[in-house]
Amino acid sequence: MKIINITPQFVEFIPSTLQDGVLYISHKYATAAHKCCCGCGIKIVTPITPTDWRLTVSGDTVTLYPSIGNWNHPCQSHYWIRGNCVIWAGSMTQQQINRGRERDRAFKKNYYKKFNNTETVIQTTETSLNNTQNSSQKSIWSTFKLWLKSMFD
Repeated sequence: MKIINITPQFVEFIPSTLQDGVLYISHKYATAAHKCCCGCGIKIVTPITPTDWRLTVSGDTVTLYPSIGNWNHPCQSHYWIRGNCVIWAGSMTQQQINRGRERDRAFKKNYYKKFNNTETVIQTTETSLNNTQNSSQKSIWSTFKLWLKSMFD
């Protein structure tokens, strides 16, 4: 039986047994999970990340964006969860599914590319700081050696 309303339940850990019509949300682990709303019983896990799903909480209602397309499961159900309501979408062709997956991959690649460049800057900065510390230590050591030499001259 298709679910048309979902109840959010905030948890630390996603339980091993899920109830129909409940969206389990773990803020700590940035994950939401529920049983597929078509009634097939498959566990659907939606990671809450900038490149996967976004969760909006407004009072007692929740919205997940984008839609949930269960393309890897036999049911291949497709729906949105908006304001605790399950809004059913039409089916998609394999070509549409593939285009959506490719778009998602490209988005993730571009998103994380920014951070790879940031990591390079951070690594370069750390190397520069280490070199500065080493040169400072050399300066202190050089100064100490000069002082020590002056003591025995």
